[in-house]
Amino acid sequence: MSSPRISLMEAYLIETLRRNDVTNEDIMAQIESGDITAWSKSFPKFDFTQLVKLANKDFEQFKKVLSEGYEVKFVTFNGLKNLLRLRFGIEEEKDYELNEKGIHQLVLEPKQLTSVKQMLSKNWKVEEIEQQGDKVIVNIDLV
Repeated sequence: MSSPRISLMEAYLIETLRRNDVTNEDIMAQIESGDITAWSKSFPKFDFTQLVKLANKDFEQFKKVLSEGYEVKFVTFNGLKNLLRLRFGIEEEKDYELNEKGIHQLVLEPKQLTSVKQMLSKNWKVEEIEQQGDKVIVNIDLV
């Protein structure tokens, strides 16, 4: 069964809220109430009405996005770096090597690896390179 597909910006909005300790339950409650003014004040550069529109299309699907995960329709190179930073706190300079093909020598926990594989669009390939204890070293390359 495939994951719901969302835009890169919708993923940024969700992960920005999560990164700032807003729970999935809080996201759903605010979206249901239609009152996103607190988020708009806290993050003025973001348009959270996009999440309201996403939820209004199919609220059950929106709940699934939050609870079970999502696939981003198309992930750019910078989008990948931003998603890793927002979702997992993984930083470009210290947590992986960057090259013209993608991201190499990225160390992930198994749960993180599952999430990365789920959220990336089909233009990326995740290759498991090595197991180190409870961590996995991966390369993520453009296809």
